[in-house]
Amino acid sequence: MKKLINAPETLLDESLAGFGLAHGDIVAINRAPRFVRRLAPKPGKVALISGGGSGHEPLHAGFVGHGMLDAACPGEVFTSPTPDQMLAAVEAVDTGGGVLFVVKNYEGDVMNFEMAVEMSEATIATVVTDDDVAIEISTFSTGRRGVAGTLIVEKIVGAAAERGADLETCSALGERVNAGTRSMGVALTSCTVPAAGKPTFELGEDEMEMGVGIHGEPGRHRVPLASADAIAEEMVAAIVDDLGDAARGRAILLVNGFGGTPLMELYLMYNAARARIEKRGIAVARSLVGNYVTSLEMAGCSITLAMADDEILAHWDAPVHTAALRWGM
Repeated sequence: MKKLINAPETLLDESLAGFGLAHGDIVAINRAPRFVRRLAPKPGKVALISGGGSGHEPLHAGFVGHGMLDAACPGEVFTSPTPDQMLAAVEAVDTGGGVLFVVKNYEGDVMNFEMAVEMSEATIATVVTDDDVAIEISTFSTGRRGVAGTLIVEKIVGAAAERGADLETCSALGERVNAGTRSMGVALTSCTVPAAGKPTFELGEDEMEMGVGIHGEPGRHRVPLASADAIAEEMVAAIVDDLGDAARGRAILLVNGFGGTPLMELYLMYNAARARIEKRGIAVARSLVGNYVTSLEMAGCSITLAMADDEILAHWDAPVHTAALRWGM
């Protein structure tokens, strides 16, 4: 294992320290319990809080700031954060408008965020993201996994909250965006969790995992390595077929890298995916390409399609200022 670390047990704290120093104009780091919070949240604004295991950076801490999250709770690598982290984050950023938890559909995340709701005296609503079309049951989840579509939900709802939408409106909007969002991923290599010191799974030089999860969970099938066009065709077909009658009109297209794939290849995949999406009669109205919901150093990518109306596009275009997303300011 070759990684730029001092020791696995200090990796997260040292990484968060660096993140806080690099982006001190946007966020503050709370060390015990761990959470990343936005500086000076608006009084009376709905507070958005998300979180999950580390190793998916910039998700979630990289999306804390104006127009997105008010706080993020990072667990250890690929490990759910604990309820005390959520409770401390709620206390730090709830300014009277209530709190919306955005939770990826993994059993540990869902359970611990639910415990935090039960233990807190704050007014809290929850949106659970489950955009992965690959499989219904996996190593970490019952039901569909929440993957890169979580970013779309956080951006859209974050903009609504920034504009003063109340908790009920933000929650309903989050549910609507999630319902119209689908994703699928492909892995060309595994990743290595530092504490484990060896790859999570083995892939031959001529193999790929279609439908892989962001923790390296198995996908739909392991198949021979194919061309980018063939990969895009299978992924887009699965996404559009799953959307069914909703797959019409305009959409946001996200081609997301898993951490080990260069931008040259991600843009090539975007080109292939967009051509196949538009061939199916869907207009790509907005785009995002890059490493946003990663799996440490895994090579591969995911495709996310979020159906969008005027309201959703207006919230997507709204100003955002975070470590990982910045526009309109």
